[in-house]
Amino acid sequence: MQLRHKALSVHLLTATGAVLAMLAMLAAVDEKWSLMFGWLVVAFVVDGIDGPLARRYSVRDNSPNYDGVLMDLIIDYLTYVFIPAFALFKSDLLSGWTGWFAIIVIVYGSVLYFADTRMKTKDNSFAGFPGCWNMVILVLFATKPHWTIILIIVVLLTVAMFQNIKFVHPVRTKRWREITLPATILWTFFAAWAALVDFHPASWANWGLVLTSLWLISAGALQQLIPERK
Repeated sequence: MQLRHKALSVHLLTATGAVLAMLAMLAAVDEKWSLMFGWLVVAFVVDGIDGPLARRYSVRDNSPNYDGVLMDLIIDYLTYVFIPAFALFKSDLLSGWTGWFAIIVIVYGSVLYFADTRMKTKDNSFAGFPGCWNMVILVLFATKPHWTIILIIVVLLTVAMFQNIKFVHPVRTKRWREITLPATILWTFFAAWAALVDFHPASWANWGLVLTSLWLISAGALQQLIPERK
């Protein structure tokens, strides 16, 4: 297979995220939350592997007719933000004004963040919370905290989007990648497990989700607090 064909195949792989987003949305409309998150987990895996493949095959040079970055952003907004926010709104985790408040804050803040040209740091981390609401809301479905806790989390993470707080990229941030990348793989495993058991409250997957999420959400800030040795 020629290099340009390999580069094009990466774009085609990225585009499957749109199909997965539609499947997730159809499940969400029917309030089949486990199925919805199952599709989102598959989309999360695709998003995790298409980036390294795109860099390996230099898609900008070998398949320049398609903008992979733009395609990725469109799909990420659907799978990371829009569909999970809809699920939070339609579920019984929030009710009344709290659901309206959360969904408006999430989608409005996230679209501003996704359009921010300063969202990446020099070490390929994210400047501010990168709008990974698919991960956050999946953990909320698994743990089912009180609605006040959910609102506090939504507000804090939305504010964190626009603060000078670093959040690691599990693949591209080199520092502590030997911990972060396995933690991300474990998070994906626990997420799939939680969805398969329909977010049963006694599932050990819930503890795995909480522990891996705490690392992923705090690793960047810890790197800012602990200077890297030269």
